[in-house]
Amino acid sequence: MNRATGSITDEDYATLADFRLALRRFAAFSEAEAKAAGLTPRQHQALLAIRGSASPDGPGVSIGDLAAHLFIRHNSAVELTDRLVEAGFVRRETDPADGRRAVLALTPQAEVLLSDLSAAHLRELRSIRPALVALLERF
Repeated sequence: MNRATGSITDEDYATLADFRLALRRFAAFSEAEAKAAGLTPRQHQALLAIRGSASPDGPGVSIGDLAAHLFIRHNSAVELTDRLVEAGFVRRETDPADGRRAVLALTPQAEVLLSDLSAAHLRELRSIRPALVALLERF
């Protein structure tokens, strides 16, 4: 951006386009990996959100937390959770601090699946890191 005038330059547009393309390529990679593992991309995101947001000392991730993390409505998060429970990937547990609240936990099967998927994602991110850093430095 031209700092003096605040106008967006042709280079800014090109950088934004390149950055969006890099994000879409990674998203496409992620979707393909999830499907190859037998998950929908949303199910993969849910498992990652549950595992990534879980705290050893905290009460766990609620369905409301999951909805907020995935930018979906609460009822959609309930339906997604139901499918994950039915598939044997997630279990609902009672929050020890508030018996009215359910928290979500991954099953051992989901832990293995997510570990494999996450390893593939980390390898991909490491391989595209230089290009992403170069794009970010252009901003």
